[in-house]
Amino acid sequence: MALIKSISGIRGTIGGQVGENLTAQDIVECAAAFGHWVKQKTNNPRIVIGRDGRISGEMVNQLVVNALRMVGVSVIDLGLSTTPTVEIAVPHEQAGAGIIITASHNPKQWNALKFINDKGEFISGKDGSEVLQLIDDKAIDYVDVNDLGTYEYKDGYIQKHIEEIFALELVNADKIKARNFKVVVDCINSTGAISVIPLLEQLGCEVIGLNDTINGEFAHNPEPLADNLIELSKLVVSERADLGIAIDPDVDRLAFVCEDGEMFGEEYTLVAIADYILTHKKGSTVSNLSSTRALRDVTEKHGCTYHAAAVGEVNVVTQMKAVNAVIGGEGNGGVIYPETHYGRDALAGIGLFLTHLANFKGPISFLRNSYPDYVISKNKIQLTPDIDVDNLLVQLEKKYKHLPHTTIDGLKVEFDKDWIHLRKSNTEPIIRIYAESTSEVTANNLANKIKSDVRGILQENL
Repeated sequence: MALIKSISGIRGTIGGQVGENLTAQDIVECAAAFGHWVKQKTNNPRIVIGRDGRISGEMVNQLVVNALRMVGVSVIDLGLSTTPTVEIAVPHEQAGAGIIITASHNPKQWNALKFINDKGEFISGKDGSEVLQLIDDKAIDYVDVNDLGTYEYKDGYIQKHIEEIFALELVNADKIKARNFKVVVDCINSTGAISVIPLLEQLGCEVIGLNDTINGEFAHNPEPLADNLIELSKLVVSERADLGIAIDPDVDRLAFVCEDGEMFGEEYTLVAIADYILTHKKGSTVSNLSSTRALRDVTEKHGCTYHAAAVGEVNVVTQMKAVNAVIGGEGNGGVIYPETHYGRDALAGIGLFLTHLANFKGPISFLRNSYPDYVISKNKIQLTPDIDVDNLLVQLEKKYKHLPHTTIDGLKVEFDKDWIHLRKSNTEPIIRIYAESTSEVTANNLANKIKSDVRGILQENL
């Protein structure tokens, strides 16, 4: 059981003790603090909320709605929705902020409140710190009965979102329809069923839904990784589909399966879409430090410049704005396309990718083979309260100081085109260790070497 309060919101497991898990008190306290903060920052105290299909979603939604109203904030409730849909709705509604009720890729016992600003983007570190301070100080004013916030349920935003995808210049619906793609979609028992499936159907695809009942009983671990997509892979082959699509429960991450059942690779979702975008519009690209080098290779192939950012959507967006990037995102299948909005958006990613595949004319496996081939070994170390992560990273930096490295987010060390990145997770009590090489064996060896170094340092500090 766990509770994590961070600058982007609050995340935890349902049940257990107050302050140690995501309980009713923690949810109300956090929502009320955010509502109070929004009232301080804007003359428009309205907040748009939406939720994914988790078992606890409706219950958490009710707590959030009533906590906000009791601090004098009016609520526009989208109900079952997606993270990017809520992000789009906030500026459309001219609201002061938004809250997305989702724990993204975490298992079903988790839920979270994610905070976004009036632009529909995740709040900054500074803003998040102010909200956390309000929680710590318990400095929240509740209004009297005459000043309670109002409530409005508003349906139809997912279709508005789909229409925005159709309106994008580089999404060519006619070309996609001409290919008549047969697509299997793993909706992971969440809101991909009411967003991705309708988008594909309106793009003229023949759609086969998998795990498309919205009940929050995730049929497998909800993170769209190869080990969790075996059923999808088999169904793509048995149905002789052109491709498979996997998303996470809140539909901001996107992964593809090739027609032969092999993974396209979640790291390569952004790579392929960036290749398509840069073919038509030159400009910078951005991904986080834990993402594949392939994006840099493809960007430089087009004569453009690649930039790295710290892990976290808000950090990637900040860097994208700084360099006026035409495309960016994260190697976990998160595509951020500024022409629609500054947020990871699987629906936009699907529209752009299918246009790219339609133009390519060949099967998706051939498209994957056209890109540089890197392998990332993804590992983690469970954290315990006695581990001093900051000191651990300092010790590792000293060990590798003779090699190119950066400490803007944990520690990343480069070995020519190979690299290792260690950082403390923002969402789980773990240290993530990613290593990339052109060889799976080399990537695993690099990761194992670092894990051995970590164990040695921890032993010395006992």
